[in-house]
Amino acid sequence: MADIVDIAVGAGSFNTLVQAVQAAGLVETLKSPGPFTVFAPNDEAFAKLPPGTIQTLVQNTPQLARILTYHVVPGKLMQADLAKLGDVTSVEGSTIKVDCTDGFEVKNATVLAADIEADNGVIHVIDKVILMG
Repeated sequence: MADIVDIAVGAGSFNTLVQAVQAAGLVETLKSPGPFTVFAPNDEAFAKLPPGTIQTLVQNTPQLARILTYHVVPGKLMQADLAKLGDVTSVEGSTIKVDCTDGFEVKNATVLAADIEADNGVIHVIDKVILMG
């Protein structure tokens, strides 16, 4: 099995996320043993951001790292685990609301694919970049 970064690279639908993780210097972290739960916005999710947002973030590494670590939760939490919790605390430190009552939603994003297992955690693919606040 591959780690979270290798799975994201291999999928081909997370090019923006992979570039952002590289720009923020988080590759080594996401290749570490973890485990981590990653809410991974696909390329279409990043495309929904206002024009220029990604370029601005890539030039502001601390802000980019903060947004990316908001998408990561310590531990390996499958959809069934998240359904019991309701709220989780991100690596960034903020709380993320999870709702599995009707589908599977994370804050304001819908999970498109859940429980993609990696050596060092699990990936849940989401349709929007979730922002703090």
